[in-house]
Amino acid sequence: MPAVMADPLTLPRLPRLPEGTTDWRRVAKVVTAERHVEGEGFQVRRPFPTASLAQADPFLLLDHMGAVEYAPGEAMGTPWHPHRGFETVTYIIDGAFQHRDTTGGGGLIADGGTQWMTAASGIQHIEQPPPELVAKGGLFHGVQLWVNLPRAQKWVNPRYQDIGARDVKLVSADDGSSIVRIIAGSVGGHDGPGVTYTPINYLHATIAPGARLTLPWPREFNAMAYVLSGRGTAGVEEIGLDEGQFAMFGGSHHKGDGDGLVLRAADNQPLASRNGWEVLILGGTPLREPIARYGPFVMNTRQEIVEAFEDFQAGRMGTIPAEKVPHLSSADAELD
Repeated sequence: MPAVMADPLTLPRLPRLPEGTTDWRRVAKVVTAERHVEGEGFQVRRPFPTASLAQADPFLLLDHMGAVEYAPGEAMGTPWHPHRGFETVTYIIDGAFQHRDTTGGGGLIADGGTQWMTAASGIQHIEQPPPELVAKGGLFHGVQLWVNLPRAQKWVNPRYQDIGARDVKLVSADDGSSIVRIIAGSVGGHDGPGVTYTPINYLHATIAPGARLTLPWPREFNAMAYVLSGRGTAGVEEIGLDEGQFAMFGGSHHKGDGDGLVLRAADNQPLASRNGWEVLILGGTPLREPIARYGPFVMNTRQEIVEAFEDFQAGRMGTIPAEKVPHLSSADAELD
């Protein structure tokens, strides 16, 4: 896993949480991701929304893509499609993905990079593997997260953030054993580069085999963890979590000096996790607003969903740019 690795001993450290005064979050629910087919036919693992977990407010969807070793010609993406009412966050851990949208945003997302597209009032975009990956094959591993927008921000103008691997804030555990990448939000006084409308934390941790990671956590945020690879336990009660499993932590139950999360990596990890247990750690302020969703649109009422379809069909969600046609010389052209 090459995405944003560093020597933990050289990084700024998270604060040590005092055992006796921290109010630890406990695990309320564990679900195993379901397998779905998306886009042009690529498989994803999805912990929510599923029959086991309908939503994780303020998040709408989490899709885990790979890790997969594509043979030549196997890599695939999505065709042009619209969105309204939320944000799509695509984090590429290994390999690369190309993004383009109807506002002109886009670029290559690779090896630790993130593209953050705020669809808001309406946009169209396309996500495709680069030609080199299609032609030669190779390792691909990524995650797409959908973040809901508050009612007041669903109609703002679309925007695009290109967050390179070098932009991500790197910190280490309080004992220097593990790496935490802060993509968005703030943990222990360290801020990630992602700019959000909805207050959230979005982290990727590599927890050394046998190590324990503790994180200070905002009391007003919910908290959840998804295992990208490897195995370990979540919570002070040490609930087991394997690859493809998702833990929802409960809220605070006692008054204390603060809230904390604890995760512990198993001593023995599979070969794919030889650097450590790979975990996404998420949380945010629940919006607690009505949700009406259908396909690529997430609004607050059914009527707004109808309006979204009407606006899309009327061309009010951007114009797909014309593709460049290769120039043919007179010698190459055939006349009827």
